Amino acid sequence: MKKQLSTNWVTEGLMDFEFKKYILLDYLQGIGQDFNEQRIYPGLTELIDHYHYLSQLKHNSTLLTEQFPKELTKIDFENFRLEFESKLSDDAFMQEMKQIIDYALPLIGRSVEDGKELYQFVEEHLQISPIGIIPVHTETGYLFISEQYSKQFRVYQYGITLFEKASEKYRGIRTSLINTYKRSLCNTFENVKIELAREIKSLPIPAAFLIETEMNVPLNESLLPVAKRSFVRYLHQNNLFA
Repeated sequence: MKKQLSTNWVTEGLMDFEFKKYILLDYLQGIGQDFNEQRIYPGLTELIDHYHYLSQLKHNSTLLTEQFPKELTKIDFENFRLEFESKLSDDAFMQEMKQIIDYALPLIGRSVEDGKELYQFVEEHLQISPIGIIPVHTETGYLFISEQYSKQFRVYQYGITLFEKASEKYRGIRTSLINTYKRSLCNTFENVKIELAREIKSLPIPAAFLIETEMNVPLNESLLPVAKRSFVRYLHQNNLFA
């Protein structure tokens, strides 16, 4: 099982450079093993979060101060108030922490780039195409995932969602597995689409798209998440959003 790395791993526990270095290298070794086995997620997401958080710590002294524990110094019974004092007062302590961050950032950054390269490699080996006629509404429909080395293919029902973050709008995608089909003269992509339209009345004229790859990579950790993100971009680039 891959080692986990707490969000506050730099500021919690023993503040010792060699100790923190061991924790980080042990974690990155596990991430590297995942990447070697072509498992992109959740490692890449974790790395990006760690990198952004450490960057914030490095450039935000207020945030840094808030991460350190405080000790109770006084109990005001009259006003029902507890007073705390930060333990962050030792310059040597701060220097040790800064040394850890300066050491960790480039290492995590290189691991992020390794993950992005793997993501791009998987994405470059995906081919996306419509199955049959594309209807006007493509926000919901079926997504066929086909690995060319396999005798089976999976069909997911998908839905595109629009959400806002700050002043920007983003499109996301949710999927649910409908079934796994064995390739045959009867189970062509087109025939399965027609059969699904008959069975699922909520989508009588469904949008259906095929994502094919010749690669053999882990489904849940790599193929499916990369395929979903690539599919949303495909719809956007081809102006297929209503």
